[in-house]
Amino acid sequence: MYAPPTVKISPAYPIADTMKAWVLGDPGQLQLTKKPVPVPGKAEVLVRIDAVAICATDLDNIYHGPPALIAGGPPFNKNWTPGHEYMGTVVAQGPGVDEFAIGQRVTVEIHAGCGQCKRCREGMYTSCHNYGLNYGDVNKGHRANGFTTDGGFCEYQVNNINTLVAISDAMTDEEATLVVTAGTAMYGLTELGGLVAGESVVVTGPGPIGLLGVAVAKALGAHPVILTGTRDNRLKLGLELGADHVVNVRNEDAVETVRRHNGGKGVDYVLECSGAPNAVNEAARMVNRGGKICLAAFPHEQAPVDIAHIVRNNIYLFGIRGEGKSATHRAEAFMRQRRFDATKIHTHTFSLDDLPTALRYAKDRVEDAIKVVVKARHVAAQKVAAE
Repeated sequence: MYAPPTVKISPAYPIADTMKAWVLGDPGQLQLTKKPVPVPGKAEVLVRIDAVAICATDLDNIYHGPPALIAGGPPFNKNWTPGHEYMGTVVAQGPGVDEFAIGQRVTVEIHAGCGQCKRCREGMYTSCHNYGLNYGDVNKGHRANGFTTDGGFCEYQVNNINTLVAISDAMTDEEATLVVTAGTAMYGLTELGGLVAGESVVVTGPGPIGLLGVAVAKALGAHPVILTGTRDNRLKLGLELGADHVVNVRNEDAVETVRRHNGGKGVDYVLECSGAPNAVNEAARMVNRGGKICLAAFPHEQAPVDIAHIVRNNIYLFGIRGEGKSATHRAEAFMRQRRFDATKIHTHTFSLDDLPTALRYAKDRVEDAIKVVVKARHVAAQKVAAE
């Protein structure tokens, strides 16, 4: 049985020496295998993974490689386990850990910065200057679970205590996996100014981050909140999450309609979550002069941008990576207070053994899948909510 020296364990949570884990071979090829249960070091805990949400970036990692970076290159055929939006239960403590107790339920952020570089000292650990430079040598400090080190499509994972967010027992496993998604939206709005009460906000792209961007913006008091997209079922869900207006860009000119909904003028902020090739240019024409745009998604190809328009109109442009500056804690607080219902975007649940099917549902949007969750403990496949 699992009993590493210097690691605190409890008989209430027996741990085997090995665990089930999915490993990436060639692009898109995953194999269920056995791996040793990892051992937490200083300032780390072992998390028993109870649920994992599938993110679009997981699909990028699995099918294309970037932004995953393993041993200095693409993640293929390196015995690497993907997955990063997971939650679970603390079952072992590394040396010096007393911040989280064994048996405590947590959800996790992706990034643990090195704690040594300039950005980490500023609290910008998702912009760690040592990102990917440790190449698996976690003694440098930086790790991004599911990107530079093993992720969560397995039964156990090691996490730095700085990546943990305590969750209420009233929060289901599935809902807890969505804290990171809401935290990314919260981070974007934080970078735009944070205090958005009474300000006008457009969210472009009704994917999981965009939909929860609507919810967070409304919870922060923004008005009006306008959501743009191409799929009516997701736009309808945006209304349920707090959007004052929705715009189907297939049927209407997005810029003109946004301005009409805001009294004929541009908005204060745009949270860009679509990754569409012309998204930056459209966002720049949606905002007022002096307005702010946050880019929370990225196109897969380089996109031309009208820099002159941005400069002439004094428009501020921000890019965010993940869920930085502890935004997950603020998002979890909103979810704990039921300021919005994040579970509306959760549509399907599968067991860990059915991961390939779960990925197919997420990738191909089978049955209008939005957020697909994988349970590490056995569950029957099910379709839920979001109707």
